[in-house]
Amino acid sequence: MPRLRQLWLRTHRWAALGIGWILILSGLTGALLVAAQPLDRWLHPAFFKAPGHEAAGASVALEQVLLPLRAEFGPQTSFTLRPARESTDTLWVLVRGPWNGTVYFDPVSGREQGRRGETQGFVNTLFKLHSSLLLQGTGKAILAWVALVYLLLLVTGLILWWPRRWPPSWKVELGRGVLRALFDLHRVGGVVMGLVIAVSVASGAYMAWRPLGGAITWMSGATPVKPPSVPKASTPPGQPRTLDTLVAKAREQFPGTPVGYIQVPAQADRPVRIRLMLPDDPHPNGLTSVWLHPVTGDVLAVHRWNALDPGARAVAVIYPLHTGVLGGLWLELVFAVSGLILGMLGITGIWLWWRRRKARQA
Repeated sequence: MPRLRQLWLRTHRWAALGIGWILILSGLTGALLVAAQPLDRWLHPAFFKAPGHEAAGASVALEQVLLPLRAEFGPQTSFTLRPARESTDTLWVLVRGPWNGTVYFDPVSGREQGRRGETQGFVNTLFKLHSSLLLQGTGKAILAWVALVYLLLLVTGLILWWPRRWPPSWKVELGRGVLRALFDLHRVGGVVMGLVIAVSVASGAYMAWRPLGGAITWMSGATPVKPPSVPKASTPPGQPRTLDTLVAKAREQFPGTPVGYIQVPAQADRPVRIRLMLPDDPHPNGLTSVWLHPVTGDVLAVHRWNALDPGARAVAVIYPLHTGVLGGLWLELVFAVSGLILGMLGITGIWLWWRRRKARQA
């Protein structure tokens, strides 16, 4: 048993030392985002708040917003439009091309209210750091593997904590020196919040790295639901349908359903995707997709959120779970606290190792 315990201890220690800095960064940036995002909206109202208008219900044509952006950024640029969710919200256009960022518009007049680059501003940089370590796809893959290692840390930590006598002690000894206090905080914090942190870390990794969803679908034996292609032979010459026409055609599939996102690809041979927010869909932006031919406006495919393959369908719950939307303000606070505790676990673990190493050398 002592040898086995030493094995668990060494596994826990060296796994933590290997990825500890990433866990600290991930936990602290996630906790900061919970507070920083609403603060960003308050500090920069021009980006997020549209002026009031007397003509209630009137809105600018989406094509009118998109045309000048196409002229400015060129044909190799894709656009994702996020219509205003509330009467006071702005219309967002996410640009991916020679410039990556978001342009904000008044949804009624179509007047541009500002623009911000993908990593411009504290919150955008913080989000990129949290979601990809500022390394794009490579960073997302790293975070996915770190999440798996964290599960190993959780299991080995529970094994090392498991008391011989029950009920266990939850005391944090503050009067027996800094080293003992940090040890107790590390032990108790890891046990109490370990599972919550695991949910947060694993759900973030699942969203960040798409191959995880593909692996779930493969293990379930289901067939992945893929976007349709635009048949070249059936594409007649002519101007593409206006974006407003395509959105209206998509909403005919589910009348009265609000639009979550409108994805306009740069390639002319790829369909336009309209994401709709069905009442039974837990995803706050909607995962039900209507795919349309960009020239003829024909509906190429309709993918309801609960008919997707298991890997893709899981995002409907995992995304709002990770962001806290699924449980409202209280779940957001719980995940914010878990992020702080994750950072604390990493810092105290590294500090304990360093102090004990210095003591052995002395």
